[in-house]
Amino acid sequence: MIKNINIILADDHKMVREGLKNIIEKQSDMKIIAEANNGASSISLSKQHNPDLVVMDISMPDISGIEATKTILKACPKTCVMILSMHADSRFVKEAVSAGALGYVLKDSASEELIFAIRKVYSGEVFLSSKITENMIKSLNNNGVEISLSSREQEVLKFIAEGLATKSIASKLGISAKTVEAHRHQIMEKLQIHSVAELTKYAIREGITSA
Repeated sequence: MIKNINIILADDHKMVREGLKNIIEKQSDMKIIAEANNGASSISLSKQHNPDLVVMDISMPDISGIEATKTILKACPKTCVMILSMHADSRFVKEAVSAGALGYVLKDSASEELIFAIRKVYSGEVFLSSKITENMIKSLNNNGVEISLSSREQEVLKFIAEGLATKSIASKLGISAKTVEAHRHQIMEKLQIHSVAELTKYAIREGITSA
């Protein structure tokens, strides 16, 4: 008898969970044993059920999918986690892998890749959506060095792309306007982009903002 792959779905959008559930439950060897609508519940349900695999949304309203992944894997070392996200940016992928996730599937590719990804991750292999691999290659500059922004630089870039003035960004982040300007300069130097319009395009393309 084939053992079921017991799965917990963690996503704060019910419609997304329903869509994933419809795809997964067509498989005779896969079973949804619980659904979580936030990071905290994904942790508590994992501790309760000790699933084979958790399909984890990266963006949660309370505890992020990354932090939830770390906690789950510490509490349930035999559980595998696969991240589901709308963000194809390599920085998110790195954070997910560093947290211990074995898979990273893009939401817009889930219908084609989800089942194959679950099987790969369940068997202990790594799976990344094909678009992610492409983006990771594109993120290399001409010298083959990956361009990396710090978490703070990403926050500043997000607010710049959303049209906030320097003083407003400083207020939101609890830092000085001078520090914001220093971050802006560093971002532009790293990316070799020297206009707000181009920074905005970059932020949208990399999933840092939807502005």
